[in-house]
Amino acid sequence: MNAMLVIVLGLAALAAADSGSVEFRGYGVPSSESRSFESYESSEAKYDFQWAVKDDSSYNNFGHQEGRDGDNTQGSYYVHLPDGRLQKVTYYVDGDDGYIADVKYDGSASFESGSFESGSSESGSYEAPRYTPPQARYYDSNESK
Repeated sequence: MNAMLVIVLGLAALAAADSGSVEFRGYGVPSSESRSFESYESSEAKYDFQWAVKDDSSYNNFGHQEGRDGDNTQGSYYVHLPDGRLQKVTYYVDGDDGYIADVKYDGSASFESGSFESGSSESGSYEAPRYTPPQARYYDSNESK
């Protein structure tokens, strides 16, 4: 009885699947009638943005602003360097002429005592770590490790 039910259900599924409403075309290049003639050309880019970070506890102070209209881009960014100077870069790109940057520094470089560059630390002086090669260890295969 169960075998008969399985056969009847199988024939019903086969008949439903063979309705012919969907034609399998295979895995090839799509036909010309199914292709879309939409243009995928991009429109002219136009944007403006600006952001900045200023966190006194971590001494982070930097920012960036940029604007673009088509092939013309201009902007600037700045960062306060660890030596106390302000580095400011102003740039522009005009079509295929490339990236043109003007880099300026405000202030003078100075390292406070206690900084890494001045060779001292909070405890007084800095000594480079010394390398010691690892010692070879040999085990006898008859001994337990």
